[in-house]
Amino acid sequence: MTRDDDLQRLLLAVHALTRIAALDTQSEAPAAQWRTLTLLRDHGPQRLGDLATLSRVTQPGMTRLVHQMDAAGLVARTAHPGDSRVSVVTATDQGLAALERWYEQFRAALSPHVADLTDDEWEAVGVAASALSTRVGLAPVGSRDNSSRIEQKEAVR
Repeated sequence: MTRDDDLQRLLLAVHALTRIAALDTQSEAPAAQWRTLTLLRDHGPQRLGDLATLSRVTQPGMTRLVHQMDAAGLVARTAHPGDSRVSVVTATDQGLAALERWYEQFRAALSPHVADLTDDEWEAVGVAASALSTRVGLAPVGSRDNSSRIEQKEAVR
């Protein structure tokens, strides 16, 4: 078995576990909602177009999703300070609380599927999660110090 085979098996297993847990939670909210809130939590406020790019969806699709999330109080849209034609999207406290509740439900749904892993297997999961999270630039879970990220991004532009 090659490294490529191992990576493929890992990704397929994670995808399967994610789908199983999503079904077990019986959440009617779209997965894109949770992904968007996670991106906003981890990357801070984002221009609508940048958020669409981060989420790998079209801008019209993100516009529709953000409109629904704004109506539900999960995000807030404001005009960009330098260009009033551009919307900046921020996760609200209500949105972050809903995200945390969903993650708790998700973890609880996953738990029975991995309860019999050995300590060595858990160690391997931790090493793989850390290594791969670092490679793709994921913030550590619970990282919420994002208040100045939009300003930092603007300074770079």
